[in-house]
Amino acid sequence: MKLFDVYPVNAIEIQKGQGSYVFDANGTKYLDLYGGHAVISIGHTNPHYVNRLTEQLQNLGFYSNSIEIPIQKQLATLLGEVSGKANYQLFLCNSGAEANENALKLASFYNKRKKIVAFKNAFHGRTSLAVAATDNPKIVAPVNETDNVVFLPFNDEIALEKAFADFGNEISSVIIESIQGVGGIQLASDSFLQKIRTLTTQYDAVFIADEVQCGYGRSGKFYAQDYSGDEADIYTMAKGMGNGFPIGGISISEKFVPWHGELGTTFGGNHLACAAALAVLEVIKKDNLMNNALEVGNYVMNELKSFDKITEVRGKGLMIGIDLPVELKAVKDKLLFENKIFTGYAAPNVIRLLPALNVSKVEADMFLEALKMQLNKY
Repeated sequence: MKLFDVYPVNAIEIQKGQGSYVFDANGTKYLDLYGGHAVISIGHTNPHYVNRLTEQLQNLGFYSNSIEIPIQKQLATLLGEVSGKANYQLFLCNSGAEANENALKLASFYNKRKKIVAFKNAFHGRTSLAVAATDNPKIVAPVNETDNVVFLPFNDEIALEKAFADFGNEISSVIIESIQGVGGIQLASDSFLQKIRTLTTQYDAVFIADEVQCGYGRSGKFYAQDYSGDEADIYTMAKGMGNGFPIGGISISEKFVPWHGELGTTFGGNHLACAAALAVLEVIKKDNLMNNALEVGNYVMNELKSFDKITEVRGKGLMIGIDLPVELKAVKDKLLFENKIFTGYAAPNVIRLLPALNVSKVEADMFLEALKMQLNKY
């Protein structure tokens, strides 16, 4: 059997990871500033993380949600503390797409409505409703097409107000990434997020903050939405939540009253996943990684702004987009194959930095020097 060929793959086989570094089959060392799509939040093979998972696996790897699972309650308590949302409720699942599916479904259960407001260049996942709310027609199969999703311009308060004036009583939810990842590290303004909060409250619609990529401390706050000063009704999470172990979740405000069978999952909240997620939160808290994300991220962005060949630098914390002119399109690949530095990409020509939250200024300087060297070739 062959693999279903859907991924463009670099000809590199990574066999080992340690901290912010990975090593290929030949022993070549790479600086990892992408973390496998913002997944590695506390560094590869973090010792506390490895110990947590090993200890749990030696006791019990899995049982279903038909029994008491105390480690789920431990995770909910610590997540409430670290995120500052102790009064919210936690539903655990397995991925970001599944988190967004459940958030959109929960909103519709709540107000019995169907219409969803999403935004241009949004990416919310590849499953049913999540992909319907993703602004990429190429990956929306005919069976996923629906008239229930309306796409509005990002950061356009007038268009948002008009949509609510026109059909506000039909709107079930508004879903937004406070910082668009696949969309090229585009930041929602505080006033735009505040306007969403005002209108959703006025019309009893649900405000869903998609924090799958921009959340979990990456921006320097636990949720990037926190910068607006307002709270969403539901926060969706996944990528950095398990440091590589598949886990997702939604943090749900008190106004939602659950009933048995409303949501469900076989693997969500399993013992191993919760052990991984607890380890991540424990390291984030103990090592003050949100502060590190902000400090190192600000340092990198300030340095990048002095590079004259860069079109624009956008981001918060350790979610950084470097917009390059089209003639510098090859720089990302040169960083990988010549400088041995992994970065990400977003169309049309944006280098994305999504390193572990404990990346150091020394490692940041390695990247800055390599990028400067590559840019000086042009």
